[in-house]
Amino acid sequence: MEEKVLKKRKNGMLVLILSILIYAAAIAGTIIGGMKYENGGNPFFLVVCIVCVVLLCVTWLLWPGLKVLKPQEALVLTLFGKYIGTLKEEGFYFVNPFCTAVNPAAKTTLNQSGDVKGADKNPATTTEPVQKKISLKIMTLSNNRQKINDCLGNPVEIGIAVTWRITDTAKAVFNVDNYKEFLSLQCDSALRNIVRLYPYDVAPNVDTTGDGVADEGSLRGSSETVATRIRDEIQERVNEAGIEVVEARITYLAYAPEIAAVMLQRQQASAIIDARKMIVDGAVGMVEMALERLNENQVVVLDEERKAAMVSNLLVVLCGNHDAQPVVNSGSLY
Repeated sequence: MEEKVLKKRKNGMLVLILSILIYAAAIAGTIIGGMKYENGGNPFFLVVCIVCVVLLCVTWLLWPGLKVLKPQEALVLTLFGKYIGTLKEEGFYFVNPFCTAVNPAAKTTLNQSGDVKGADKNPATTTEPVQKKISLKIMTLSNNRQKINDCLGNPVEIGIAVTWRITDTAKAVFNVDNYKEFLSLQCDSALRNIVRLYPYDVAPNVDTTGDGVADEGSLRGSSETVATRIRDEIQERVNEAGIEVVEARITYLAYAPEIAAVMLQRQQASAIIDARKMIVDGAVGMVEMALERLNENQVVVLDEERKAAMVSNLLVVLCGNHDAQPVVNSGSLY
């Protein structure tokens, strides 16, 4: 299905003025013809009255063909089931009064910009008329959070926000049953396919790119890369629906509640180990520097046993969690 844009139909104001003039002339002709026919009995005035009454009954049929479009709106028109074209530019149009506007997603209310009606999401309880116009603006779809297992099997809760717009109204209306629900479903599917390729955090021996080489990709550290892959995956799936995915962003990322506490302890333990490694590296460097300075200045000459004792004491002092409590030796060192 290819989109056909109707551009030469912006004569709605002319048709509206003509229909009003016809109504005014028909009313005047009915009144004057009726009065003349009663007075003179000329059949011509009777014919005039009949013609004017017919015009009064028929002229209003032009009004359903008047269409008003605001910027970034479109109207897909069919005539007796056949697609005849799309109105996309703002203006006042006149089309065949028997044309029908088609928008299968008019009653669909997803959690997205321009589509949120408030707390009551049931179309049956709202008094607003259903709009058959299709918005061409950039809209944002924010699906519910999903629980997905990452590549290590850990359950992760993740949510995304997708900005999108319609580029081909004919495909959006006729190629899929409901383009909003179709987009929402493809977002969920693409999110699941991409997230399962990544670990939550950096893990060894994990290939996230598919080139056979382990890398440091992760959901937490490579969010831009993950979002780009999700966007490309969604775009590939919604091309047939005439939808362009502008951007995809991760809005929420966390471990599932059932393992969140355990993973927090794991992260804390990893942080403690890293901190201890840094403390030990610094302490060893300080001990080496102290021994070198003592040897250079010949402050004191220590044998290997005394050096070992000094190193042990310095490491205990530097690596301990509490302040050292020194013991003063008032006797001989030996």
